[in-house]
Amino acid sequence: MNRSDFPILQETVHGRPLVYLDNAATSQKPQAVIDAIAEAYSHWNSNIHRGVHHLSQVATMKHEDARKAVADFIGAKSSDEIIFTKGTTDSINALAFALGEKPTPTPSLKGGERRAWVEEGDEIIVSAVEHHSNIVPWQMLCERKKAVLRHIPLLPDLSLDMEAFKALLSDKTKLVSVAHVSNVLGTVQPIEDIIRLAHEKGIPVCIDGAQSVPHMRVDVQALDCDFMAFSGHKMYAPTGIGVLYGKREWLDRLPPHEGGGEMINRVRWEGTTYNELPYKFEAGTPNYVGSYALHKAIEYMQSVGLDTIEQHERELTRYCEAQLKQIDGVRIYAEGRPKAGVLSFNLFNDGQIIHPLDIGTLLDQQGVAVRTGHHCAQPLIEEMGVPGTVRVSFGLYNDQNDVDAFIAALKKAQSMLI
Repeated sequence: MNRSDFPILQETVHGRPLVYLDNAATSQKPQAVIDAIAEAYSHWNSNIHRGVHHLSQVATMKHEDARKAVADFIGAKSSDEIIFTKGTTDSINALAFALGEKPTPTPSLKGGERRAWVEEGDEIIVSAVEHHSNIVPWQMLCERKKAVLRHIPLLPDLSLDMEAFKALLSDKTKLVSVAHVSNVLGTVQPIEDIIRLAHEKGIPVCIDGAQSVPHMRVDVQALDCDFMAFSGHKMYAPTGIGVLYGKREWLDRLPPHEGGGEMINRVRWEGTTYNELPYKFEAGTPNYVGSYALHKAIEYMQSVGLDTIEQHERELTRYCEAQLKQIDGVRIYAEGRPKAGVLSFNLFNDGQIIHPLDIGTLLDQQGVAVRTGHHCAQPLIEEMGVPGTVRVSFGLYNDQNDVDAFIAALKKAQSMLI
């Protein structure tokens, strides 16, 4: 893992070398990805799919090659199951809209089944650790359809209460949607058990993979999840490109969430028929430059090795947690539990919390970038009884020197605040 591959890591902040520990929010980009964006706009930029000229043909090939690369990367059965979106939030919103509408007619779909999948009185289950992007879209769907949003509660150690989850599952449950990895705690949720229990009752499962796909090997067929959403910008690709994976049997049935060009088969005043998968869900000009850059980011990750990345980041997280535990007044959340490159903590003085914003500001003055606040997970933060946390999150380019610099900066900040 060569840090020099990432130009921004050579920057200074407030006269100090940059120590970037905010990867759960967004990752930095290797030169290969930056070059890919410049290459696309410099050499083959053209709208895709419908053009017969050379540039359009090249751009189309690059875009569809990227779709195949994503399918291979997450173990999808077919590239037709890969929908390009703007990111995780866009993916979940698209799914939340589609699940509230009547399914697209297909030969295998009997007329009696043509109800909206989520209707009045139905229930959707999320968990207490979710990012807002895996809460609010479902709240909006429930409000629209007069359905009910339930959540899996937490045990005192901030793990999911799986017995409570079993009790929540019922004939009313139409979907379970949970994060693979908590963006606040870094804990890996028992996804396999959640999927198995839901599927025993015929309930589909959506996985928010925003914090797992960049940090570990993910195989959607092995997991047997029905849907998965993730973002390119957290896995060394540009912003504005993401993925919604769905099993083909689901995507065939679900209606598109947007209308326009590309997603149509035939348009008449009397009505419109929709395109085949995956284009049914990709209205308008797609982000073909973003998809190409995402492909290059995947290639970069594969060159390092997914297993190598996972092991490196977990070891770094354990090292950081061990160093933090030696500082008086530090409280680490979900301490001791396996984490995927993310950990949250707070500093206390005589039992009183030091506001995370103050710590983050003083760390920034020393060139250390961390995230502070509620991390778009306000229900979890409220349950934890704190105004927010200081969150440290790692990428493949971080090393022990970054942790040591962070710990030294934190000790200095602590001395200034106590």
